Amino acid sequence: MNHNELIDREDVREIVRQKYGQTALKIASGDTEGGCCGSDAACCGASAGKDPITSDLYSDKEASEIPESAILASLGCGNPTALAQLNEGETVLDLGSGGGIDVLLSARRVGKTGFAYGLDMTDEMLALAERNLAEAGAENVKFLKGHIEEIPLPDNSVDVIISNCVINLSVDKDQVLREAFRVLKPGGRFAVSEVVTEGSIPDSIRKDMEAYVGCVAGALDVEDYKSKLAAAGFEEIGVEPTRRYEFDNLATNTVRKDAVDSLSESERKALDGNILSAFVRARKPAH
Repeated sequence: MNHNELIDREDVREIVRQKYGQTALKIASGDTEGGCCGSDAACCGASAGKDPITSDLYSDKEASEIPESAILASLGCGNPTALAQLNEGETVLDLGSGGGIDVLLSARRVGKTGFAYGLDMTDEMLALAERNLAEAGAENVKFLKGHIEEIPLPDNSVDVIISNCVINLSVDKDQVLREAFRVLKPGGRFAVSEVVTEGSIPDSIRKDMEAYVGCVAGALDVEDYKSKLAAAGFEEIGVEPTRRYEFDNLATNTVRKDAVDSLSESERKALDGNILSAFVRARKPAH
């Protein structure tokens, strides 16, 4: 990795850290406009003005089971806890756990004999997650500080890895997937919600940092994602689309206006449906 790539990585990390840190501070101060849900935490609804990626992901029942600020701080693109198979007694790790919504939901599903870890690099989000944990009263949860490229857990220590629109924010996705493979037990499952693409995305969008933080610019092509998982050692790899986006609607929330204006109408139209949320599954071989 050359010097410029190292600078780029730190640039991206700092931009991501700033955005998510600001969101956490807003939520902690009682600003209900800070997260995905606006003022309606109960349904995370997709009414006018709501983000097309982050809205409408959690059911009323799920929202009722965890602190309101955990819902408000959700900036994900899916609901991995609803799609992943989580069993009583299992250990789960959430990469990029934010305010703790998916960790707390996972902890409920694996029960008292199971355990849920959350890993995040942002101090403000970790503080919010700890506050939410105290409010929830869960005893089978621990939040860790660190980077998803360097998971601070031993080899073969978790049964399931989940993540919610975070891996695409990393500039070294191969390392993230290698680390995920390392910490999973033999036979362990990788089950993440992610923004992915089908087909090419214009350079003006790829290079836009606002789009990067909004999960678009860093999104992998579906086939690239599958290849990287296979290269890390995973098997039983699958990508299941959960939500497709119209580009103009998506761009309003995640891409700077000048980056959008640089595209022709036909280029924008060609992107409709090519950016999508998906559930990505894979398994570490049992032997």
